Amino acid sequence: MVSVVHSVAAQSDDQHSLQTLTDGLGVGEPERLAAALVFAREIYADASLGSGEGVWSHALGIALIATGLKLDADSRIAALLFASPAHDASALERIGERFGPDVAQLVRGMTQLHRLRPITRGFVANGVGNDKNAQDTRAQVEILRKMLLAMVEDIRVVLLRLASRTQTLRYYADAPDDLRVEIARETLELYSPLANRLGVWELKWELEDLSFRFLHPDTYRKIAKMLDETRLEREQFIAAAILRVKGELAELGIAVEIHGRPKHIYSIWNKMRKKNLEFTDVYDIRALRVIVESVKDCYTALGIVHNIWSPISREFDDYISNPKSNGYRSLHTAVRCPDGRSLEVQIRTWEMHRHAELGVAAHWRYKEGSKQNSGDNYDAKIAWLRQLLTWKDDVTDSSDWVRHYKEAALDETIYVLTPQGRVVDLPRGATPLDFAYRVHTDLGHRCRGAKIDGQLATLNTALKTGQRIEIVAAKQGGPSRDWLNATQGYLHTKSARLKVRQWFASRALEETLSEGKAIIVRELQRLGQSGANVDELARRVGFAKADDLFIAAARNELNLRQFQTAVRGEPPAAVTTPEMAVSLRRPTEEAKGILIVGVDRLLTQLARCCKPAPPDAIEGFVTRGKGVSIHRVDCPNFQNLAARHPERVIETEWGGAEAAGVFASDIVVDAHDRQGLLRDVSEIFAKEKINVIGVNTQSKQGKARMGFTVEVRNLTQLQRTLDLIHDVRGVVAARRG
Repeated sequence: MVSVVHSVAAQSDDQHSLQTLTDGLGVGEPERLAAALVFAREIYADASLGSGEGVWSHALGIALIATGLKLDADSRIAALLFASPAHDASALERIGERFGPDVAQLVRGMTQLHRLRPITRGFVANGVGNDKNAQDTRAQVEILRKMLLAMVEDIRVVLLRLASRTQTLRYYADAPDDLRVEIARETLELYSPLANRLGVWELKWELEDLSFRFLHPDTYRKIAKMLDETRLEREQFIAAAILRVKGELAELGIAVEIHGRPKHIYSIWNKMRKKNLEFTDVYDIRALRVIVESVKDCYTALGIVHNIWSPISREFDDYISNPKSNGYRSLHTAVRCPDGRSLEVQIRTWEMHRHAELGVAAHWRYKEGSKQNSGDNYDAKIAWLRQLLTWKDDVTDSSDWVRHYKEAALDETIYVLTPQGRVVDLPRGATPLDFAYRVHTDLGHRCRGAKIDGQLATLNTALKTGQRIEIVAAKQGGPSRDWLNATQGYLHTKSARLKVRQWFASRALEETLSEGKAIIVRELQRLGQSGANVDELARRVGFAKADDLFIAAARNELNLRQFQTAVRGEPPAAVTTPEMAVSLRRPTEEAKGILIVGVDRLLTQLARCCKPAPPDAIEGFVTRGKGVSIHRVDCPNFQNLAARHPERVIETEWGGAEAAGVFASDIVVDAHDRQGLLRDVSEIFAKEKINVIGVNTQSKQGKARMGFTVEVRNLTQLQRTLDLIHDVRGVVAARRG
């Protein structure tokens, strides 16, 4: 018997709710909503949320708020079914079949946002108010706001999330709980700023007032009491002011609607706190909202108001000519009445009023039975959203439901989570390796694997917003050179690539130092001076410190004769500087910039196999009949020749005439083949005034390899040219041949 009575009561409640929920909808929509009510009741039964509120009660509250925002039927149905996936594994599939894919997508979006609750609540609760971490906390909260919007495919999901939070606060107002303080703090940090940016002031004010009431109950009651004490007097004053303004505008034939606007308590407290004001100095406690048909009427009404009462200086704002960043438009003025009391007046058109009350929600009309008002200037609002919200991909057209933002690529940022719930923002296309380097450079160096949402993934997987990333790291180690290969896609961000390059550069320097140190130690042992002070020897030879001496030795830039002289302690006059050539003789004209130890007027030629150029470390090899062939020290051909005929190797160095000459050098370019590639590379040579004396290009399966023989003055010019070529679109690698 009790269950029958309960069923009858539920049906009666559903009928009443259905009448409210279908307000303004077209033909056929009430039947869909009625089916959604039955569907939701069947799934939720007597289930409750973590707050203690019944799931059905919460769902109905969201739907009624969505109705107040004048959202479409799909949004209202999705609000009723928001928690169904948590109670029925097949709910999304059934919703898609019964109510359409749009409703299923909205419910899916709300479920996805639900995943953020432990993260946002825990972080805001633990971080806000901690002075030590305040700056980092604020940055994280802002990233969370953006992440919340980036995770959804339809901005209506965010509006429904705001409605859900409003309903939660309403429940806590009637059923106090310790958890409501934490919820209120999270609301002020995350949800009310989102409502503000989306322009949904109707929800923003309620979110702020209820949160303020929970966080600062004594201050809230104090301000509320002061407002109540003046309520009757204020209402009488407002009524008289409305009659006065209406009468003046009626004489001019201007249609107008005027309301007395209540000031919400959080706003009063904020103004008192920020401007250090007393309650009596807040001018907009008594306020009028004047709504007219046109912009011209707005300024006419402003003139009437200023004619009736005296305007207060510095209290006038023209947000019609200069709208706020979120698109808000209105005229604001404050005036002083003859009895000394202040009055705030806001003047706007109906279109401005709809936007001011509902913000983004004002863009949604009904799918059927309603046409877009030409005065709404919908395209302008879409442009405003694109400028304001670099957060979103997707907005729905009010008349034909076309997705606008899919083609706009407005947000090139993704938001992923660390295992501890911290949000990290990365460029779209970033990989787990980029994430590791963003968290910490050392973590990136030691990265050996990654898990995405608990599943192992390759290091070149493109990440998506909302994923939780865990890095598998070795205890020690470094990056792989493969990570710098653009074709393998391991690194997307420039900062991560730079860190990898710096690691290899550092290791190369360490190896050079180690090699040079070994050379110096061996030389000192050979000279019987193992205990010599290396720092002092370095200064004698002309280096600032021992490390510079080691590097010069490893690069074959050290004059060994000079070093031996310094080790023996001979007079400094006999010591030459490191910049001098290995040979102590001056070059002859025929030497053309190359000095051969102990030999003048000797025929020299640059080897074609390695094409040395200053300041390459070089050695000479005495050929049969062709003089001395000059090779780079690291040339494989020279190393083979030197191993077989060490007696024919001659110490060689660049002489003082090197700046006047040009030297041939090979350049190899690997690239993705495209039209105009050779032209773009050739333009680099032209701009750098480099003469190209040989070209060989090959293309196969979309890959191009181009070989150039060019004439350069020195390696500095060559390296600069390689760097410029590497920046050409499509180029994978540019190196010396």
